[in-house]
Amino acid sequence: MPVRNLSTHLTHGHECPCHDAKHELSRKVTLRPRQRKGALSIIEPISRFLFPRTMPAPVQQFQVDAAQAGAAIGAALRQWHAGMTWSQAKDLIRNRRVLVNGVVCLDEGRRLQPGEQVSVATQRQDAPPTRNDLTIRYLDRQVVVVEKPAGMRTIFHSSERHHSRERQALQPTVQGLLPELIARREQGKKDDKRRKSGGPLPAIKVVHRIDRDTSGLLVFARTEPAFERLAEAFKQHTVDRVYLTVVPGEVEAQTFDSELVDDRGDGRRGSTTLKGTGKRAVTHVTPIEKLDGYTVLQCRLETGRTHQIRIHLSEAGHPVCGDARYHQPLYAPPIIDRSGAPRLALHAMRLGFEHPTTGNRRNFEMPLPEDLARWLERLRGRK
Repeated sequence: MPVRNLSTHLTHGHECPCHDAKHELSRKVTLRPRQRKGALSIIEPISRFLFPRTMPAPVQQFQVDAAQAGAAIGAALRQWHAGMTWSQAKDLIRNRRVLVNGVVCLDEGRRLQPGEQVSVATQRQDAPPTRNDLTIRYLDRQVVVVEKPAGMRTIFHSSERHHSRERQALQPTVQGLLPELIARREQGKKDDKRRKSGGPLPAIKVVHRIDRDTSGLLVFARTEPAFERLAEAFKQHTVDRVYLTVVPGEVEAQTFDSELVDDRGDGRRGSTTLKGTGKRAVTHVTPIEKLDGYTVLQCRLETGRTHQIRIHLSEAGHPVCGDARYHQPLYAPPIIDRSGAPRLALHAMRLGFEHPTTGNRRNFEMPLPEDLARWLERLRGRK
């Protein structure tokens, strides 16, 4: 397997290379709604009903099959738990304890699709990010670059595209929030009320995406010509995409090159040795800092397959810290994560592309978000 050493272009030492003194870390504040009086008297019996004391797992997990396909999430919960009432099912959803494909579901009318994963947590999950957590980094008539917070999906699920704005707001996405942010930026807050009374929101076109639990930089096109040129740039691998991550163990500079399939044998994506059955994925990895038991890595994407960084590192025995999905190799015991990562430790720190109209190179960097920056400092302090 070929190895490409990119260390000459990187900064070594304890200073994280994605920090920019000119770009201050934005302060992230999670608002936790107050619990209404009497809620515990409702939730506690449900918790005992769903999670017997003999069950050590923090969640119950279910896979949607033909019996639940097309059903609302509340109806499916009642199928899986005989005797559960509609009010109990709705209360679980409203208290942010139901997740679909790892995403908190607040929509009682959410219709399930075959193969989706539904989890019921023992505790209330964090509220999803809001538009205040989404930052426009660059904006013109052709493109917009944003800083996406962790916990926010890039695009709508196919079943959500025709939902009302109010319903889409229950599970916000960059695709759903960005048009309004653009309108506010271009027209000004004083004109925003007039815009709400009529007229379409600015259009955006999805060029690429990053995982829900990954923070970092994204570019969207605003016109069809810009979309076509950016899409071609991604296809030709001329877009510079660099991620920062932390993994257990010691990792040397190397290139991962494999074919990925949607199901490696346990429902998760993974590499295959059967040529022609998957899609080629190439990840260039360079260590930039070695800690006690961990390595800080920069990962440059040559291709952009779903979860490819997480898959490549996990298959090498170094799963991304905080990754609950790919911490277990196929047909092997899980790799225990003792890092204390607050979430998936993966951040899209650098994005560079040729502007579709001017042809000028545009390069952007986003510093490590505050939650991961503080956690990384704690790792550095371990002895």
